[in-house]
Amino acid sequence: MGTVIMHSVVSVDGFIADGKGEVGPLHEWYFSGDVPIAVGADEQYDHSGTANGFKVSPASAEYVRSMWESIGTIVMGRTLFDQVNGWEGKPPAGDHVVVVSHRPKPEGWHPEASYHFVDGATAALDKAQDLAGQRIVAVNAGEAGAQILAAGLVDEVAMDVVPVVFGSGRRYFGGIDVQHLLEDPHVVIQGDRVLHLRFKVRR
Repeated sequence: MGTVIMHSVVSVDGFIADGKGEVGPLHEWYFSGDVPIAVGADEQYDHSGTANGFKVSPASAEYVRSMWESIGTIVMGRTLFDQVNGWEGKPPAGDHVVVVSHRPKPEGWHPEASYHFVDGATAALDKAQDLAGQRIVAVNAGEAGAQILAAGLVDEVAMDVVPVVFGSGRRYFGGIDVQHLLEDPHVVIQGDRVLHLRFKVRR
């Protein structure tokens, strides 16, 4: 099975959105550079899944491209799915999406898209790994990601740290209240208005 990476853009004080789910300046670095990020042959996506394309700094472009190209499946929570309407069936990376949800897929919603709604975070990860094969499973940070980390199923933590303090909101690590040790970062890349970090989870 492929590596399971918990990932999100995050403020320096550990928030992935404010209390209403708004990301504020967290995603501005995606659109403030000169280098477009191509997905597949010539497609480009912004965070909502529309064909507008990110443009980031050269350092960020190399990192993000390699990360996205390695992803087979994204795992996301129902709150994020509802907020972005599942990127309209076109995820920014990977071929499949698994949504952690007690509710089924909305009736008639993009039947052509490989989106799977699974009740329970660990069951969702099992489904995602089946779909991804040897490719990476990218777990969105927040409550769903925290549940998978708490279950000991996350291999790496990846953070795109943006220099902003939110003060409150939705936490990268959700409501997790147990200590988890990480190794020293094996990826440290400074982009423009973002610092890319990756840590292996210590076993």
